[in-house]
Amino acid sequence: MDKPATTSPSDMLRTEHQVILRVIEVLRRLVDRSRQGGAFERGAFERCVEFFRLFADACHHAKEENLLFPVLEARGIPRENGPIGMMLYEHQIARALTKEMGESLDALDAEGDGAKERFERAAAQYIELLSNHIFKEDNVLFNMGDRVMNPDDRSTLSTRFCEVGCQSFGGKKREELERMADELEAEWANA
Repeated sequence: MDKPATTSPSDMLRTEHQVILRVIEVLRRLVDRSRQGGAFERGAFERCVEFFRLFADACHHAKEENLLFPVLEARGIPRENGPIGMMLYEHQIARALTKEMGESLDALDAEGDGAKERFERAAAQYIELLSNHIFKEDNVLFNMGDRVMNPDDRSTLSTRFCEVGCQSFGGKKREELERMADELEAEWANA
């Protein structure tokens, strides 16, 4: 029996992108609401930041950086002055923005509105960066990768991605993090 197409490495990563985009949309709604005078939903923001730190970065970006990108580079897709280098650079910016969001939330009690503004600014930048980043990976880099990878590359990466998915990230399993995304989306769908 043939494996379903959804087990290809690029499809696995695209599926994770959809989960990330759902939480990005929650973040967007909550930031917009806060900026328009609504409540600053600290607890929901903390959960979004935790999700981005653990799922988007520790799980998803780690798969790309440690597993996919080296294979693509070995198959001729350039790192320096190429798409892989740009994706790595954007991962670094995303990490810095996630850190800034977390530090802003930690500073809320001491700094008040200044910390809220810092959080909202970093969140808006994160939303824009990751939305564009995901579009570029889904529609450019992953398509390039699919063209240059051989069946062994795809099989090995799919297996390795599954192994990574079985790990714990900050004490949480991938399933728990996906459940967090579901809960955030359900709770804030109409924010």
